[in-house]
Amino acid sequence: MIQILSTGGTIEGYDYQNSDEKQEHTISIQDLIGGIIPNTAYCIEKLFDKDSRFITQEDRELIAVKIIASSLNKILLTHGTVTMVETARFLGESHLDKTIVLTGAFILGTKPQTDAPFNLGYAISALEFLDKGVFIAMNGKVFPWNNVRKNIKENRFESASD
Repeated sequence: MIQILSTGGTIEGYDYQNSDEKQEHTISIQDLIGGIIPNTAYCIEKLFDKDSRFITQEDRELIAVKIIASSLNKILLTHGTVTMVETARFLGESHLDKTIVLTGAFILGTKPQTDAPFNLGYAISALEFLDKGVFIAMNGKVFPWNNVRKNIKENRFESASD
């Protein structure tokens, strides 16, 4: 069984560029999973709905507390891409004794061409073969927390050692 912790972000269709407007078209992680892997055993807990640019140290501590409190050893954290590396680093440096995978989307989860379902399915699959540790799984690649960076120019994640 997988514990999924949700923090909002583009993967759920939140358009933070228009944050003054009420969000009418969002999608839940539950809806995304049901469309791609209906037989996976999981439970979902919504922690908050935030643009990752506004995730605080206290938010990261809450995420860690929820991971520690979970009776499950496989944790999927949906997260915005802007500060995903920082959260992965925080969790990695916390030395949690679980397999933790962070994923998100570059294209709104409500758009037809979104990468959200692929990234979500890929991250869930990665949980099945990864050892304990903290990883980012995005666009068909997995990166350990201590060797990843977001290439803003190319809008992708890559190995920090490249």
